Amino acid sequence: MSKEEWYADGLSFECTQCGNCCTGPSGYVWFDDAELKAMAEHFGMTPKEFRKTYAHKVHGDWSLNETLTQHGYDCVFLRRDEQGKALCSIYNVRPKQCRTWPFWPENLRSLRAWANAAQRCPGMMKGLQGEGVFVPIEEIRIRRDATNK
Repeated sequence: MSKEEWYADGLSFECTQCGNCCTGPSGYVWFDDAELKAMAEHFGMTPKEFRKTYAHKVHGDWSLNETLTQHGYDCVFLRRDEQGKALCSIYNVRPKQCRTWPFWPENLRSLRAWANAAQRCPGMMKGLQGEGVFVPIEEIRIRRDATNK
């Protein structure tokens, strides 16, 4: 990234609990050993039991399982309430890939990339319309850089 990122003045974003970041086309939710330990402890499981129950290996790395639903391929931990709001059942121990959305390098590449991602994310769209919670450049950089494996 250049010293003067297009989002140097910060961005606005506010999760609307639509669940679109947790469902859709089949994909991957990567996690590392520390995240595995936290998720396993959340369920009172060993890491080995957690992987066997909730994850699968892809090209040598671990990803959370998905469940095919009417919305697409939902993360195995995505739940919806009676009003249709999407809720993460492991929110407090979710992987950094989830914690850093939407501030991923591919979304921050350009304003156009951000706007394209916003087509599926109402929280990003609100930000483009000047609504939502302001996120300063320093926080964006922290989240962006945390996504690197």
